[in-house]
Amino acid sequence: MNIKKAVTDYPIQHALADRWSPYGFEERAVTEADLCSLFEAARWAASSYNEQPWNYIVATKDNSKEFDQLLSCLVEANQAWAKAAPVLALGVVSLRFAKNHKDNRAAVHDLGLASGNLVVEATSRGLAVHQMIGILPDKAREVYQIPEHFEAWTAMAIGYNADPATMPAALKERDLAPRQRRPLGDFVFAGQWKHASPFVSKRDT
Repeated sequence: MNIKKAVTDYPIQHALADRWSPYGFEERAVTEADLCSLFEAARWAASSYNEQPWNYIVATKDNSKEFDQLLSCLVEANQAWAKAAPVLALGVVSLRFAKNHKDNRAAVHDLGLASGNLVVEATSRGLAVHQMIGILPDKAREVYQIPEHFEAWTAMAIGYNADPATMPAALKERDLAPRQRRPLGDFVFAGQWKHASPFVSKRDT
């Protein structure tokens, strides 16, 4: 049973309602087949001009040296819990279009779309993903020799949810906390800023 399943106001796909970001992970490994499918889902994300500006650097606990290397690219607070995950990944984005070398304003958005695809695919397979902005981009550039005009932007921990009962108190509290989201009327507008779209306001009354 998913104790964090979203209580939605309107029907959505199960994988979207089931998705959440745990702080606790089991020691259980993620299969190579599942990892391939996760990144295949990312591969088929939409992107501006089909640029596909995303890149991922992946490390699993099967290779402790590579895992520790990637772990070192996270801020200390994230290292504390992410070290338990069986898989870590860095999301690296190309900030310029390959065809004309102009700035790509959609690049980070498109990395997000790719990672969103990956997360939904993971959830549908019973896996969990916790995405992080708390990384050390300069450290990542040094460690992985990331070229100019590319930047490590995010990270993710991938694995299976741990039983909260086995977790330290602070992490257990986070994983058991109820999920909350703003109502649609707070961010779906029409006509002017902060004016809820009629289709939203009609349903909320």
